[in-house]
Amino acid sequence: MKAVVQRVESAAVRVDGKVVGSCNNGFLVLLGAAEGDTREQADILASKIAALRIFSDQNDKMNLSVKDINGDILVVSQFTLCADVRKGNRPSFINALEPAKAEELYIYFCDRLRQLGIDRVETGVFGADMKVELINDGPVTILYDTDIWRKNGN
Repeated sequence: MKAVVQRVESAAVRVDGKVVGSCNNGFLVLLGAAEGDTREQADILASKIAALRIFSDQNDKMNLSVKDINGDILVVSQFTLCADVRKGNRPSFINALEPAKAEELYIYFCDRLRQLGIDRVETGVFGADMKVELINDGPVTILYDTDIWRKNGN
């Protein structure tokens, strides 16, 4: 799985002009599932993101997690994160997990965030044409690829 985590003041996702998910102070997570991705990887990724310490403490050091600040998370499915761009100029998406399995893993990931104590986890609409708006805070953007744990352990 691949995730782009952006620390945001706010974010929203629209489908057909209507807001279907939003968050305030917290994270916008763009999530992509690739062939071979598992629930175990989703568990690790959710745990890492829930504990990611990139919010400022009283000393203005990035030392607090989204849980510590009682922040929100908006998760948007993003199969294009699984693009293979090694050849040519047109990305290949052959490595993206087939939609039904990807949606199942996406829902599982969001549920895991909730189980880890994130009170407000909102989503986009899987497979829809979505418009994402955000006010990036910092900006602070962190990239995750669960392949690092599959190959090297936790």
